[in-house]
Amino acid sequence: MLNSGISVLVEGINLQRLLAGLFVTARIALISIVIGSVLGIMLGLIRTSKSKVVRFICRFYLEVFRIIPILVWMFIVYFGVTNMFNIHLSGELVALIIFSLWGAAEMSDIVRGAIESLPKHQIESGRALGLSFWGLYRYILIPQAIRRLLPGAINLSTRMVKTTSLVVMIGVIDVVKVGQQIIERSILKTPTASFWIYGLIFILYFIVCYPLAKLSKILETKWES
Repeated sequence: MLNSGISVLVEGINLQRLLAGLFVTARIALISIVIGSVLGIMLGLIRTSKSKVVRFICRFYLEVFRIIPILVWMFIVYFGVTNMFNIHLSGELVALIIFSLWGAAEMSDIVRGAIESLPKHQIESGRALGLSFWGLYRYILIPQAIRRLLPGAINLSTRMVKTTSLVVMIGVIDVVKVGQQIIERSILKTPTASFWIYGLIFILYFIVCYPLAKLSKILETKWES
């Protein structure tokens, strides 16, 4: 049984296909994290505005992505929006759009929380020095907020990597989809194929996510001390 299970992993190009699927997963996650972080930082700064209307709009945007599951958002865009407007969007593009918007929403809350957690006298001191609004953020608030938001930002990145497994539902050939295809082809010859394939996928996700989780914990512990 052990030998047959291992043979499924190394048979033909199965391992190569799984690694190629992992590359698709990593590509979607990385691009989404970069776009989401840039948009999220901008939104986070906007959310510190004193305008109640601006804060309400930004908060509503955040809650929409927190309340409605990511899978539902992907279905809405991939099946609903494309049919309604008669346009074609690939599954990977839809995943990038949804994950980037979700990442931006969550990152904005992390940035807002980091900035608003800073002591109020920092702002008063900056104003006393004659700094402009943008100068206050550039030289005082943002440099200090970065240390507070990095652990949360890394945790968000880990969550985004793990959640990319949902893209299989809209036809993206990621590592999970490749694993399903290998299992379907091998299950008759090797009944335990699903155990070995999903076990390897588990290990691949662990290899990607664990260093991020560990880094977040190290930074959090270091900056709290």
